[in-house]
Amino acid sequence: MDLLTKLPATLPERLYLLAYDPRRGRVTQQSGLHLLLQAAALTELLRRGLVREEGRTAVARSRDAAASAGLDPYSAQLLDRIREKRPHSWNWWVGRAPSVGRDQPARRVREGLAEAGWIGLDQRRAAGVFPVTRVTLGDPEVRRTLAASVTAALKGPLSRVDPADAALVALAAAGRLRTVLTPKQRKEYRGRIEKLGPAAGPVPKALATALAWRMAGHAAESAALG
Repeated sequence: MDLLTKLPATLPERLYLLAYDPRRGRVTQQSGLHLLLQAAALTELLRRGLVREEGRTAVARSRDAAASAGLDPYSAQLLDRIREKRPHSWNWWVGRAPSVGRDQPARRVREGLAEAGWIGLDQRRAAGVFPVTRVTLGDPEVRRTLAASVTAALKGPLSRVDPADAALVALAAAGRLRTVLTPKQRKEYRGRIEKLGPAAGPVPKALATALAWRMAGHAAESAALG
């Protein structure tokens, strides 16, 4: 990617921007976004060597401050949680993404992006009652650059794909992020996505499992309601 210094540094931040649909003017897939960003944060920590895989579990490592410099607020918070708890599987950690409250991945990542000036937040009330936050892109070119990196990772020479871009594509595919890859594209580029997957380690598989469990749970709830 040619504009690394002009883009957010971490995978959760980049995926949040890619979840923004320019045509609709809003962030999409809110129901699955928490799981996706949780997985992205885990991958970011894994890539930086701040956590490691030990017997199929995520274990925090003691590293100098430089390794954690530049982490987005949610990834930093997740690292603290991993350090405080006993080792758990990647499936466990992805599935523990908070879906309510101030610690939601989407909310924390959004706040960090707003503080850094990548996005704007417009607080208002729908129907004069319900609080709503409207997200706007600080510079639409940033998202276009990120989207172009996805295209290059899928179509360009594999040897030239940046590991961060490879991990981003693998996560977007596992998280079924349609603003990045449509179902048709996921099928068309399945072989290439599998080759990019190792850049994200075991996390995409855990994300796919967590999403499948969530979808099964929603289906069971719907059936119970008749």
